Amino acid sequence: MKVDKFVEIIGADFYTGVPDSQLKALCNYLMDTYGIDQKHHMIAANEGNCTALAAGYHLATGKVPVVYMQNSGEGNIINPVASLLNDKVYAIPMIFVVGWRGEPGIHDEPQHIYQGEVTIKLLEDMDVATFIIGKETSDEEVKAAMDKFREILANGKQVAFVIRKGALTDAPKVEYKNDNTMVREEIIRHIVSGSGEDPIVSTTGKASRELFEIREANGQSHKYDFLTVGSMGHSSSIALGVAINQPDRKIWCIDGDGALLMHMGSMALLGANKPKNMVHIVINNSAHETVGGMPTVAGQIDIVGVAKACGYPQAVSVDSFEQLDEALEKAKNRNELSLIEVKCSIGAREDLGRPTTTAIENKMSFIRYIRN
Repeated sequence: MKVDKFVEIIGADFYTGVPDSQLKALCNYLMDTYGIDQKHHMIAANEGNCTALAAGYHLATGKVPVVYMQNSGEGNIINPVASLLNDKVYAIPMIFVVGWRGEPGIHDEPQHIYQGEVTIKLLEDMDVATFIIGKETSDEEVKAAMDKFREILANGKQVAFVIRKGALTDAPKVEYKNDNTMVREEIIRHIVSGSGEDPIVSTTGKASRELFEIREANGQSHKYDFLTVGSMGHSSSIALGVAINQPDRKIWCIDGDGALLMHMGSMALLGANKPKNMVHIVINNSAHETVGGMPTVAGQIDIVGVAKACGYPQAVSVDSFEQLDEALEKAKNRNELSLIEVKCSIGAREDLGRPTTTAIENKMSFIRYIRN
């Protein structure tokens, strides 16, 4: 169905969420209509953050808000849905719009398979009424579903539209860009060169895909890299766990700004523990680029300042390859936790591939390397 018709049927005037490629039509519609506007549309750090923000909106206005997300974000909403929104607690009505990655029978990446299988069950377990929208779903069917949902919402409960691949159409074209000049794939190429044979833990999305292809182009083994294909926001904590237990190895983490924001508490844990053998690199393009390019707030915060406040002994921001190479060399040779923020442009190759090894193969290869 056309995305503007979907929005019309819902009839809400406040949306918050974490962007998803499956919901790109909705995300582009909201950006084209509202941009980032405190009254109507806000992109938040994670899905639990969105849910709490939407709850505050309802408390202040009495209106029903909409939270959009990829189904991987269901894990982040379980706590606020069960212990804040539920009608046995505060009975706060809310509409969720969930992009269904990994739908059974539809080919998808490994990190989406199990999440896709349990998407509906998790919503039902949280007592969230669901309606699935596919390519063949008519406007009249969605209207009828929304009429039923209004009765449920009136009783302080929550509902969800689960969106199949390609179900929302006719999105306006929105161009996402920034003023930075460094390209992420080339940034990662410099990191690979600077890190040598040290292990790398890389974040969710295109960064890991680019790292994989760089190793292929270099004729290198993939044993050096742990690709965090799912679990957005947790790569630095994985790297911390490795660094603490492999103290004689330099451990590098390639992170993204959206991932960093999603679970920023990990920076406090890193700063408190100060692993001397870890380098935390944040590639900051101020965008959720892997899922379409919608903005993050990372361009408006001082990541270096946050790192220092959290206890990182060393933190620097760079915006040229000369500065990057110098920072990489210093981080490799010092015996202190280091953070390097790299200012990055938005964009990737159209023909960027995906890892050709399985997640289990990646894990076992990495394990054999770091344990030996």
